[in-house]
Amino acid sequence: MQRKVVVSANVSGRDLRSVVTDIQEIVKSDITLPKGYYIDYGGQFESEQKASKLLFYTSILAILIIFMLLYQEFKNFTIAALIMINLPLAIIGGIFSIYFSSGVLSIPAIIGFITLFGIATRNGILLISKYQQLKEQGLELVELILKGSADRLTPILMTALTAALALVPLVIAGNKPGNEIQSPMAIVILGGLLTSTLLNLFIIPIIYYLINLKKR
Repeated sequence: MQRKVVVSANVSGRDLRSVVTDIQEIVKSDITLPKGYYIDYGGQFESEQKASKLLFYTSILAILIIFMLLYQEFKNFTIAALIMINLPLAIIGGIFSIYFSSGVLSIPAIIGFITLFGIATRNGILLISKYQQLKEQGLELVELILKGSADRLTPILMTALTAALALVPLVIAGNKPGNEIQSPMAIVILGGLLTSTLLNLFIIPIIYYLINLKKR
């Protein structure tokens, strides 16, 4: 049985969270509320907050499950952690793609990052599994890295290009009606796929070499 006044606003050209944060700071510094009055922020902002929190927990869960599956496959903590390095390599591309496109970290973009986790680790699995296979055959460290990288270059590029080419139409048609959700997700995945694929072929072999050199 309380009276209320609703002040509505639409957001254009910026992300919802930063706009609400600015409003909250201005209200806090410039407005003194009488006794018994309070301000509540709701609507799409409230829904976005709940969705972001849920996606944060699910992304942490996804990373843990990926790590457990990798450890189960290779039975080696170091190897599993090495493959997981592909995640930050992919996130770099995702962040840059958002920065140079809309500049808005939306819910679809966050979902794109979660999807990217699985795609990025695949490249690492292809590379490391070949290294381990050649290692069991008794090849020297440098030789197995060179041979394994050359052998896995085509499969890694082929699978990455297949996924990338499928996402290009969604990125190009990002401003058309109906693509509001698909386009930000595709932009993140495409950018992350590019950096993870390229950096995977350079950084992972170097780290693998250093780890095995230290063991020797």
